[in-house]
Amino acid sequence: MKAAQIIVLGIALAAGGVAAVLVGRSDKAPPPEPKVVQFDTVDVLVANADIGMGRALSAQELQWQSWPAATGGSQFIRKSDRPDAIEQLVGSITRAPFSQGEPIRENKLIKAKGSGFMAAILPSGMRAVSTEISPETGAGGFILPNDRVDVILTRRDKEQEKATGVDAHTSATVLSNIRVLAIDQAVEEKNGQRVVVGKTATLELTQQQAETLALSRQQGTLSLALRSLVDSGVTAEVSEDRSSNRRGINTVRFGVSSTTVTK
Repeated sequence: MKAAQIIVLGIALAAGGVAAVLVGRSDKAPPPEPKVVQFDTVDVLVANADIGMGRALSAQELQWQSWPAATGGSQFIRKSDRPDAIEQLVGSITRAPFSQGEPIRENKLIKAKGSGFMAAILPSGMRAVSTEISPETGAGGFILPNDRVDVILTRRDKEQEKATGVDAHTSATVLSNIRVLAIDQAVEEKNGQRVVVGKTATLELTQQQAETLALSRQQGTLSLALRSLVDSGVTAEVSEDRSSNRRGINTVRFGVSSTTVTK
């Protein structure tokens, strides 16, 4: 056999072997498709739009939405438990804002029963008291609802005037770390508004603090000092022991503390 014939025969055998291997591979079953993990879901009541604080809920602002059952908190309202929850909650007033898609929680709602929204959003035991402000006494309009402020009383110092014969004034912080509920009729920041120049600030006070504010208003001029967010949880060392002397205002002049009592 000639060498050329041997080479052709070898090539043919090699091609046949390759073809056989390919045919053998094609007979194998295709790999199984990956399994899709199915999560159990529940229908949860969520906000259908952004809802501000102090708003009365309407049916159009609520909707049912599928939610993973494993992450559904105990405070979420489930359709399987309360299918008529939308009808039950219509008219409730929001004590805090909701973002679109946020689950509705009843601890952020209250049934007003004919009362105004301010009475609904006030925590138990607290009072809403308004005081007049101006750009000069209200931090130039930069105080917004939910900010924290100190209330400063500025009044004439009659004793110092008698001693020196010239006009004298004294200032003292009478209330510290007070939450602002509203500026005029605005109870929250809207449309990115960063400045609210209002004439009235409504403050969240205890009963004793409300009495102190009423007394201070009669004695002089009140100013609101805006507190930093970092200091919002810290109460300054201000004389606020009003239980023993509710009708007195403690002031500090030249490093000496004194109490003024109005009869």
